[in-house]
Amino acid sequence: MKVTKAVIPAAGFGTRFLPATKAVPKEMLPIVDKPTIQYIVEEAIAAGIEDLIIITSRGKDALVNHFDKAFELETVLERDGKDEMLSAVREVSDKINVHFIRQQEQKGLGHAVLCAKSFIGNEPFAVMLGDDVVVSDKPCIGQLIEQFEKCNSTVLGVQKVGMEQVSKYGIVDCENVEGRFYKVNGMVEKPKKEDAPSDVAVLGRYVITPAIFECLEKTPKGAGGEIQLTDALVMLAKSESVYAYDFEGRRYDIGNKQGFLQATVDFALARDDLREEFADYLKGIVKSL
Repeated sequence: MKVTKAVIPAAGFGTRFLPATKAVPKEMLPIVDKPTIQYIVEEAIAAGIEDLIIITSRGKDALVNHFDKAFELETVLERDGKDEMLSAVREVSDKINVHFIRQQEQKGLGHAVLCAKSFIGNEPFAVMLGDDVVVSDKPCIGQLIEQFEKCNSTVLGVQKVGMEQVSKYGIVDCENVEGRFYKVNGMVEKPKKEDAPSDVAVLGRYVITPAIFECLEKTPKGAGGEIQLTDALVMLAKSESVYAYDFEGRRYDIGNKQGFLQATVDFALARDDLREEFADYLKGIVKSL
């Protein structure tokens, strides 16, 4: 079955970016001049996703407004002949159907995904976490969809992180099938180095069968007193095959300040209109250190 729907959980408080996120959703913090969540949405569009549901929470109306039509602004830009700005404003809203559901209580990532059950129905779907921006020739979630179409089973997006970093991630207990493709036997959330079954980490992209919803409904509260998607995926792996794919691309963890700053610098340097002047500025800073 073709994957045409995606879920973006965006209900978190963004406490690591306070005080900026006291009034502004962390997903709306810009990398250069584009909100972080828009990079995720553009990845979904490039992969052929047609319907997107964003799981929000109280105080995140800016997300809804960003993906809505801005008639007054568009009229002014059109009147003034600012076609490039007009195209940027319309870039996403014309290409994908964006829907919103509010997660009324902060019960974890697993609960956020469960909120999308009625929207997804009995279809396979993508989950794309907003803290992970991936730069790649082929959209990251598109790579997973390709693998799903081959195996018709849940596929997790993974990369090797090195044993020194395993305590930061959900780590997969897996065996290599071929090339970048793995069979998943289980998962461990943020293990100590000595307890980690591998250094293959799940990094914010999933294509999941609808059977996950029954697992989520049965999943007890786990780490932090929340319903963890990882626990539900472990349960799913006991009843049907689950795979992992080591996707190609550079992944930025923009959920922390260091990753956010790295993405901002790299994205700016990738822009023709910013590269030369910004690179000169950075060289000047390095010389002064």
